[in-house]
Amino acid sequence: MDQRLDASRLASLLESAKVLGSSLELEQQLNHLLRTVMGRLLSTRAVISLGDEGSYRVAAVRGVPGLRRGDELNPDQAKKLGLNCSFAIGEGDAPWGYLAVSDPAGRVSDEAEGEFVRALAVLSAASISNARAHQEALRSNQELRAMLELSTSLAAAIEPEEVARLLMLTLAGRWAVLKHGFVTWKDGVAAVRRLKGLTPPTDEEIRAAIEGAESAVRMGEIIVFPLRVGEAAVGAALLGPAAVAGGLSDDDLGFGCGLVALAAVALDKAWRVQDSLFRHRVERELSLAASIQLDLFPKRLPELRATEISARNRPAREVGGDYYDVLSMGGAEGGGPHLLAVADISGKGVGASLLMAIIQATLRALLSVEQSLDEVARRTSELLYASTPPSKYATAILVKYDPSSGLCAYINAGHNEGLILRRTGEIERLGATSIPMALLPGTCFPEKTFELAEGDILLLYSDGVTDAVDPDGEEYGTERLIGMLARHGDAGMDSLIDAIFHSLDAFASGQPQHDDITMLALRRDAAGGVR
Repeated sequence: MDQRLDASRLASLLESAKVLGSSLELEQQLNHLLRTVMGRLLSTRAVISLGDEGSYRVAAVRGVPGLRRGDELNPDQAKKLGLNCSFAIGEGDAPWGYLAVSDPAGRVSDEAEGEFVRALAVLSAASISNARAHQEALRSNQELRAMLELSTSLAAAIEPEEVARLLMLTLAGRWAVLKHGFVTWKDGVAAVRRLKGLTPPTDEEIRAAIEGAESAVRMGEIIVFPLRVGEAAVGAALLGPAAVAGGLSDDDLGFGCGLVALAAVALDKAWRVQDSLFRHRVERELSLAASIQLDLFPKRLPELRATEISARNRPAREVGGDYYDVLSMGGAEGGGPHLLAVADISGKGVGASLLMAIIQATLRALLSVEQSLDEVARRTSELLYASTPPSKYATAILVKYDPSSGLCAYINAGHNEGLILRRTGEIERLGATSIPMALLPGTCFPEKTFELAEGDILLLYSDGVTDAVDPDGEEYGTERLIGMLARHGDAGMDSLIDAIFHSLDAFASGQPQHDDITMLALRRDAAGGVR
């Protein structure tokens, strides 16, 4: 080999080293290295694999069908593909990578050409190392920027759906993923399901796949990122095939897990915010409903001739389902017939209060034209049945009371028995005369009669009185109520109701009130009136 050729190779080597060192773009460096070597050896097939610690993956490839960037490839594997010549990129026992090339013209056997390629591979190591470091720095900066941008956006998100949208936009945009999804299954909150071009596994299959997983897992072509709140898996982000050459690396998956972790924190916050907003909205609606319901009770009871009357309601919640009223029948004044009503609507809360309002409006409308107690009850029941769900009904005791004579008619529609304490101390009970209102269509409500003499007391109440329980679960019961009626019957009606409420509270011994408590007490008294 003459000196002119040696000088030519040296010049080519220096020129290639100059080109390699002039760029920090890894792909540009690898392509130049492939072109130079393939041109020197007249080869049509070559691969560069990079890595460390014995694990190398394809970084650039030409002319090798079926081999893609990211595929694992070491010198032994390259030989099986016909790339019979391998050159270490870098020096020592653990080089940066390998250049594997076919040598159809046998030029590597030329010692000078072989030395040229080996020298070029060694020289390229420094440039490739710098490019990889630059690429990693750029990637780190991009990842940091992506995390900061996502974190900023998530901080303002209070809707779970918005958290899902932001995360999937970030993940899909970073790796050009066309198919992706986001699913949650946390108990007590609405599930989130955002799917684009993806038919995901079932929630049960996803849960089984990510159980105990610290990072992303693969389910066929789908990558599943666990979404955890605390230790519990509450959902997953799903990615289909990425457009990134070679698919997603372990570093990519780690970065994705970091983004998903940010989203999990934001999602938990969004759920808490939604719960708080819901509670606030419910409290506001309940407060409004309670104020409306309070207006449904009479502001003051009418003054009835020869009668002392008192009534009180204490709901178990902000909005109760009990109702009481004293209504004039046919526009009569204090000496004419009046309807005494105590009702208990099935259920609690706003729904029960709405039914209470319907009952009140119906009774007021009917009583202006209707004097027959059984007809009032029948028409009220029919209207309620037609305008409420089948699960809604009302027990009620309705008493038509004539203050002038003391004559009474009553209907007990599945309600607690009314109590009469006679002046003589005798107790009479006004038991059920029919099934509850609005329970079945076409129900008849037969009425019965009784008379209140001077000094007699009538007590109407809801089951919140007799069903109150002590810490041992024992009920207050009717007999205790009768005892209180007998002991305090000589007091005023306000005092009687006060005494019963005090007795109930002492009996409960701090137990929460589980049902609405309503009482209406009336005593016929020649000197009576409203107190």
